[in-house]
Amino acid sequence: MAFKNLSRNLILLLLFHTVGLFSQSIDVQQKGASLKLDKNPDSEPRNIIFILTDDHRYDALSFLNKDSFVQTPNLDELANDGAYLPNAFVTTSLCSPSRASILTGLYAHKHKVIDNQHPVSKDLVFYSQYLQEAGYQTAMIGKWHIGGNFDDPQRGFDYWVSFKGQGSYYPNKNGLNVNGKHVPQKGYITDELTDYALEFLQNRHKNQPFMLYLSHKGVHSNFIPAKRHKNMFSGKKFTPPFTMDSSNLEGAPIWVQNQRNSWHGVDFPYHSDLDIEEYYQNYMETLYGVDENVGRIMDYLKQKGLYKSTLIIYMGDNGFQFGEHGLIDKRTAYEASMKVPMIAHCPDIIKPKTRVEEVVANIDIAPTFLEAAGLEPPGYMDGKSFLPLLKGNEITWRKNLLYEYYWERNFPQTPTIHALRGDRYKYIHYYGIWDSDELYDLKNDPLESENLINERKLKDTIQHLNNKMFEILEETGGMYIPLYPDSGRQHNLRNKSRSPSAKFPDYLLKEDSEKDNN
Repeated sequence: MAFKNLSRNLILLLLFHTVGLFSQSIDVQQKGASLKLDKNPDSEPRNIIFILTDDHRYDALSFLNKDSFVQTPNLDELANDGAYLPNAFVTTSLCSPSRASILTGLYAHKHKVIDNQHPVSKDLVFYSQYLQEAGYQTAMIGKWHIGGNFDDPQRGFDYWVSFKGQGSYYPNKNGLNVNGKHVPQKGYITDELTDYALEFLQNRHKNQPFMLYLSHKGVHSNFIPAKRHKNMFSGKKFTPPFTMDSSNLEGAPIWVQNQRNSWHGVDFPYHSDLDIEEYYQNYMETLYGVDENVGRIMDYLKQKGLYKSTLIIYMGDNGFQFGEHGLIDKRTAYEASMKVPMIAHCPDIIKPKTRVEEVVANIDIAPTFLEAAGLEPPGYMDGKSFLPLLKGNEITWRKNLLYEYYWERNFPQTPTIHALRGDRYKYIHYYGIWDSDELYDLKNDPLESENLINERKLKDTIQHLNNKMFEILEETGGMYIPLYPDSGRQHNLRNKSRSPSAKFPDYLLKEDSEKDNN
């Protein structure tokens, strides 16, 4: 009798979630879990090198001239001779979810890797498995860090070098896992991973195409540069971002103001007295070592006559905040968190100084590599191949990108976030908190300093973005909140002597005689 008394809408909602949950496995693989993809008869399989760095900010490239002491000469060369993608983003700004999206072409709500703690479903298919089936030699060298603290070889890779969790810049007791065998780490991790990458390239079967996934630990915190680079930027001045000063923010949500005094805030960073300026210098010194080793890969390709024909894509797994909105690290839907550097190089098909303005994302990497291999990407993937854009072709492309982040008990400062990022406006929608949503005019306010969510003249725009966001979530099976058992410790402290708790926003405070006009 109780079931009969439920409202029609609630019954439909229950049915929707039931169907959605049971259909997840269908949505993340081909029928029968087949690894065979249709081939494009007009395309030859191309060698692929994917270089992924950790926490590399979108603007930390010397050719962008953001800071005088940012030095990335090899990445500058790749961009100058190839394509720079200034509007590259991740759909979840967190290590494991972003990497899972890269490998699968799926949103986090679809592959369900929503934090750094829990294991990956066996139903997921990595793009490397399709490449293996098509005759590629595949290698994964470096940081895996998807769903737990392990280093075991994963499906889809013929050659494997990795480490547990975040690994270590210098040797520790865990060492490395090389093709299932544990060996000691010998030196600085960025150098050593590149050594293994060059070993794979040198010893590969020359009659097969190859895909090398080189996944650096750098530049993940805590930033430790190679000894040869230590103090190379000492004394250089860090310019605090405009929105680091809370007086420059208008309409910031309560949670953003409160996070300022937390593990991920500038007033109590990592529950310490961390010097942000020194931290930034260490970051740039560590990044210089990554760039130096990108140059070693480039030199090898040039020597072997592969530089023009090999598709190289370089990107960061997520952005990194150095004080924007009073925050550090990532997770948020602000530009410094979700925007990443991306460069593509392949002179055979990409003209020098190409600039791709369209919004591309981590979910687009897998279908792009599959198309570069002469394969038709599977239809269940959420991403699309941007290879035609790199070639300078005009194609129909997305106008909005969905962003999502799911609250972690380990880091409770940041709420569940869904956002829609368009060319002009960014709409940020929060779940499970009593607070303000956000709207930013990216054209007139690229630093996201003035929250326009209460602008009456933008009411229709906000409603349109809200409708579009939920439309994408419904189309991709995202109308649910994933939930996993607790795992790991909490970082939930505040400092008594630092910034106080935020006040409740004035627009939500009413007098007894006032009516609710919302």
